[in-house]
Amino acid sequence: MKAIYDLPAPAKLNLFLHITGRRADGFHLLQSVFMLIDWCDTLHVETRDDGLLSREDLTSPLPPEDLVLRAARALRAATGTPLGAHIGIVKRVPSQAGMGGGSSDAATCLLALNRLWDLRLPLSKLEQIGLTLGADVPFFLRGRNAWVEGIGEQITPIEVPPAQLAVVKPTEGLDTHLIFSAPDLQRDTPAAILSGFAAHVAGNDDKASGLGFGRNDLQPVAERLCPAVTDAIRWLGTQGLQARMTGSGSSVFAVMPQNAELEQPPSGWQVRKCSNLGSHPLVGWAA
Repeated sequence: MKAIYDLPAPAKLNLFLHITGRRADGFHLLQSVFMLIDWCDTLHVETRDDGLLSREDLTSPLPPEDLVLRAARALRAATGTPLGAHIGIVKRVPSQAGMGGGSSDAATCLLALNRLWDLRLPLSKLEQIGLTLGADVPFFLRGRNAWVEGIGEQITPIEVPPAQLAVVKPTEGLDTHLIFSAPDLQRDTPAAILSGFAAHVAGNDDKASGLGFGRNDLQPVAERLCPAVTDAIRWLGTQGLQARMTGSGSSVFAVMPQNAELEQPPSGWQVRKCSNLGSHPLVGWAA
């Protein structure tokens, strides 16, 4: 039996998220910068000779058909390998938070099984499989902070300045489908350009504070559906921090000064001081 333990699956933040249109098939067109942070899940992956796929929840319980098992099945179906796997998950990144935790877990699973099953699939093939699981999975497979467009499949690696961030997940979560199906969601934000984002960051003396480009078009709908989003933004505001929502979940974040401390949060909230990552710890695992 082959195994790889302690595999990281880092979360991401959307520095901004603009909805620029909608395709005929209903998928929304977006622009965003995805940034990796050091809030991570951990996977332990072992091969099984009996061809079965199994999962062990080592912390909080996950749904029976989570993205990790779906990723393993998709990879096996695409390659026809007779091997199976047992996957243990230490879940730390909260769900319905807009931080891509499930997609990151799926990407780490694909990278690990590609090695353990000796499949040697190139990154491009893993991305094709990943996109069938979720729009964020290819980003995590590539493992670089990125300017993202389309439905999430157009990925351009970029550099972002090092930053310390306050990340807050209130008790309540948010259903992505409810936000994207809301009739009052703004879907016509004019397209931005990558050079505009780069100029915005470069034009700030404090490069980390320059990360506040654009806005999250999902935030007004999210605040209406989940008042806890507003509460979290206000809580960070009382500490002198400018916060915004990430992704389509209920988590919010703010760039904070180095060595600053946060007040005691309300009961049930998950609050972390995070640093951004220059790259995914598993970058380069697929050719």
